[in-house]
Amino acid sequence: VQLQASGGGLVQPGGSLRLSCAASGNIFSINRIGWYRQAPGKQRELVAAITSGGSTNYADSVKGRFTISRDNTKNTVYLQMNSLKPEDTAVYHCKAEVIMGQYWGQGTLVTVSS
Repeated sequence: VQLQASGGGLVQPGGSLRLSCAASGNIFSINRIGWYRQAPGKQRELVAAITSGGSTNYADSVKGRFTISRDNTKNTVYLQMNSLKPEDTAVYHCKAEVIMGQYWGQGTLVTVSS
């Protein structure tokens, strides 16, 4: 499984961004895809995840602001981020979980600043 993350950038507080995580390879083995983020000096944390069955979960800090979704026709998982705050600044990675392990995509930087 290969993952290609994109969509990061610089946005003002209160703005929006949409991240994309495009999967290729043995995508039928994927049980769950999650978005994680790591800010400087902080531990990596789970932001949101979606299972192959469509169940979702979110970190408390992003509930009501972020939405994870998927487009099976494009093998892509999206993270719509609204009402962004400076504390959302981080490198965002997507991760695919399969029975035998996990795969990480490269990070995409999100900077929320005025």
